[in-house]
Amino acid sequence: MVRIVEVTVIDAPIERCFDLARSVEVHLAGNVHYGEQAVAASGLTTGLIGLSDRVTWRAKHVGFWHNLTSEITRMDRPTYFRDQMVEGIFQSMEHDHYFRRLPSGATEMKDAFQFAAPLPVLGWLSEHLVLRRYMRMLLHERNVAIRQIAESDDWRKYLA
Repeated sequence: MVRIVEVTVIDAPIERCFDLARSVEVHLAGNVHYGEQAVAASGLTTGLIGLSDRVTWRAKHVGFWHNLTSEITRMDRPTYFRDQMVEGIFQSMEHDHYFRRLPSGATEMKDAFQFAAPLPVLGWLSEHLVLRRYMRMLLHERNVAIRQIAESDDWRKYLA
């Protein structure tokens, strides 16, 4: 099992950051070069995901197309939500999103992302040789997109 923690400070209100992190469209904007899309096979394909909502993502990673369905299993707006894989290539995957208002008015967004690759021995090797770095990069790119959108007027395009 691999655990990745990333902290991003965003100069925007906590509620805006929380909602942008739940936006299907913002997620797609942060992963555009992977051909990622939300497919209608299961759950939402647009808007803000909420408690018990599911989204099936389709994207090309490491040269192969993958589908991954995640569900929001916990939520405490605007400070926390968790999405968990319910179907996909990993043995398991959980992503905890924490939000904290800073004294400056900015928001600290903390991601705790953990996953386990399938196949015991090969999975451990792939986790440590490839997947840890690759998943950290994906998470960072997503957070950069959220920060850029939240700190500009672009957030209005995603939040009504």
